[in-house]
Amino acid sequence: MMFVEKSFLGCLIKAGYLIQSTVIRPEYLQETHHQIIMKRMMDLNEAGKPIDLIMLTTIPELKMIGGISYLNELESFAEVEKFEEIEDLILEDWKEREKRNILQIAAANDWEIHKVIEKLNAISEVKLDDYVSISDALMEVYEAPWKDPEPMNSVSTGIRHLDVLTGGFQNGEVTIIAARPSMGKTDVMLHLAKTAGWLGFLPIIFSLEMPEKLITKRLIASTGGFNRSKLRNPKLLLTEKQKAKWAETLGRLSKTNIHIYDKSGQTIPEMRAKIRKMMHQYPDKKPIVFIDYLTLIHSNDSFGGNSHMQVTEISKNMKMMAKEFDIPVVCLAQLNRSVESRADKRPMMSDIRESGSIEQDADVILFLYREQYYNRASMNDSLEIIVAKNRNGPVGAISVKYNIYTGKIEDVPPVETTVQKAKII
Repeated sequence: MMFVEKSFLGCLIKAGYLIQSTVIRPEYLQETHHQIIMKRMMDLNEAGKPIDLIMLTTIPELKMIGGISYLNELESFAEVEKFEEIEDLILEDWKEREKRNILQIAAANDWEIHKVIEKLNAISEVKLDDYVSISDALMEVYEAPWKDPEPMNSVSTGIRHLDVLTGGFQNGEVTIIAARPSMGKTDVMLHLAKTAGWLGFLPIIFSLEMPEKLITKRLIASTGGFNRSKLRNPKLLLTEKQKAKWAETLGRLSKTNIHIYDKSGQTIPEMRAKIRKMMHQYPDKKPIVFIDYLTLIHSNDSFGGNSHMQVTEISKNMKMMAKEFDIPVVCLAQLNRSVESRADKRPMMSDIRESGSIEQDADVILFLYREQYYNRASMNDSLEIIVAKNRNGPVGAISVKYNIYTGKIEDVPPVETTVQKAKII
């Protein structure tokens, strides 16, 4: 972090006005002499004096911090155009150090788990930009009684009746899609990603379990209506008619502009860095993030092997990521085996592994259920999507057509769709 801290202080020297807007505090810096320099910068700012090399040469600790030559060195590291990224790096590093300190203190003093989580959450909630005055907030809604409401900048799911219930995927919200293995989670996710891409959004998939080549084959199969098993050897197994529409299928799929990261064990900070890179690369497109799946996300800390605390940290950080970038985040999750022991095998909240923190942090929770999964003789080939939690709307259930061989998801006619009585959570 030495280089990053040098760059941060260099930016403050080169563009002194930044001291007034940064959320970074001297104690967030790791190096003691850097803490001293920033504290003196803040003193100069409070006294109404400029922050520049000339004024900094007057500080009493000048010799201790390395003299004028070190201040010149700091300025040479300045990259003002990357100041926000530098702040993020310093803030994340400080958070990790503070979390380790909290856990050490907690272990030494035998804190109860709720106190530990509370302290960790307080650290996680420190943000770079979280300010709005009540005057500004009221001005935003002053003319609301006389104006048509602005259309919500949501991402359609491509499933009409699901959009009716949820309004699509909203910026800053986390949606959890949970089901038992082989129920169709990944195919649903890929359907949602394709739909978002065709609508002009930027789908970013973090596939922590399935390699990119398999994800790509699934996308091709569902888009072209190809049996997935045939894609193991397309030259031999595809018919001439299927080969004739191969190029068209790939052309349609390329228009989704989907981006796939398939490294296993990724952390939320790693994902944030990749999302930020994609946002810079595609400034005119709004990202929507898909993660497959929750418990494969690597935690920044082992928490002594406590899986509940690990999932709690991941869940909180995922929500913070959605809010920070103001984008929808959709994450898949596995259900535990308890669902198998019930007569009605439709999932419930308690079936989500480590469900407490997920239920609290998620804005929308969707469960998937297929009758054919439990009864292979059934002629019902539909996939039921159960909206179990909807923070800003009704809950309910809808059905879609699901082809288990191609992975294709399709709407069903309205008469086949069941929407339960609205209930606001």
